[in-house]
Amino acid sequence: MATLTETRSVQELQAICKVIRRHIVTMIAAAKSGHPGGSLSAVELIASLYFGGRMRHDPANPQWKDRDRFVLGKGHAAPVLYATMAEAGYTPVDQLNTLRKFGSIYQGHPDRRFIPSLEASTGSLGEGLSVACGMALAARLDGSSSRAYAMLGDGEIQEGQVWEAAMFAAYHKIDNVVCIVDYNKIQLDGFVKDIMEVEPLADKWRAFGWHVVELDGHDLDAVNAAYDEAHATKGKPTVLVAHTVKGKGVSFMENNPKFHGVAPTAEELEKALAELA
Repeated sequence: MATLTETRSVQELQAICKVIRRHIVTMIAAAKSGHPGGSLSAVELIASLYFGGRMRHDPANPQWKDRDRFVLGKGHAAPVLYATMAEAGYTPVDQLNTLRKFGSIYQGHPDRRFIPSLEASTGSLGEGLSVACGMALAARLDGSSSRAYAMLGDGEIQEGQVWEAAMFAAYHKIDNVVCIVDYNKIQLDGFVKDIMEVEPLADKWRAFGWHVVELDGHDLDAVNAAYDEAHATKGKPTVLVAHTVKGKGVSFMENNPKFHGVAPTAEELEKALAELA
């Protein structure tokens, strides 16, 4: 697959994922606020795009017309995107710990006023897929080979606008858009099943006319293969229903609703970094 970035092996990607996770917990601890759980669950899914050769992009030319686009619908998980973009060369690594501080480019949600290489300002949940569908359709109208990727949270897909976008993409056969559901099964107030169940999730997307790939969102071989399958699918959009673990990589955060939006203490940060060493 064409890309302007070096394609890393799975072993190299695993090492990058560990670096990204260390950035996530460190920057959130420094801010004393933020969303570690849903940032940690999304690491492999985003790292494969930026470092695994699955998304065409060029940090030296972030406004390249035919680049692929990535939209983080669940904008509260900004730390995973910031850490990834910094490691990819878009933004300064040494400023990550200014997260959520006045004057920082690393605001609490992605904001193009501060980081122009972001594709969209996000965080109002439910809008990311609509934005990506518009980008993908525009690319098709322009005769561009550009693709658009949108990552949504599983709590986010309780929003009605997501399903309007799903209908739109299927009706217009927008096969250059990929929706990634970070299906970690925990949202702000607890477990998704206890708040508003979204199952049978894969069947819902199929009913809306999408090609569905279910996968382990932490298995990099599976993640890479899922993106390749999406790229090869013609005539309909693709959704990756990625089963993930909230807080992945830090034992006391894993599957713990508390860490949806609570920063680790200094002691917890030390323990997390030891586990991610």
